[in-house]
Amino acid sequence: MSIQDYGGGQGPDSDVLVVTTNDAPGYRVQEVLGEVFGLTVRSRHLGSQIGAGLKSMVGGELKGLTKTLVQTRNQAMERLVEQARARGANGVLMFRFDVTEAADVGTEVCAYGTAVVLARE
Repeated sequence: MSIQDYGGGQGPDSDVLVVTTNDAPGYRVQEVLGEVFGLTVRSRHLGSQIGAGLKSMVGGELKGLTKTLVQTRNQAMERLVEQARARGANGVLMFRFDVTEAADVGTEVCAYGTAVVLARE
């Protein structure tokens, strides 16, 4: 797996700035539009569960599960950005992820933050 398989986030050409901070240096908040989120639930397939079980006996990274979680987080973030854009935002402040087990059949990932309209200072 390459480094692209382990990461995420936005590309440099995104029209919605997503930051984990309370503000975005060089910008001022013109309007707060409210909370936005992107949610996805992924089930684990049998092959990855068997592989994870075997790997847990000998130790080491569960690369298949890592790749799946990265894809899941990226999908949740893409949905967050789509919702922010649909509400007229060009920024999301206080971006966070929440990850939980969903009824023992999969993983729920929620990306959330505050949609805002930003203006360059």
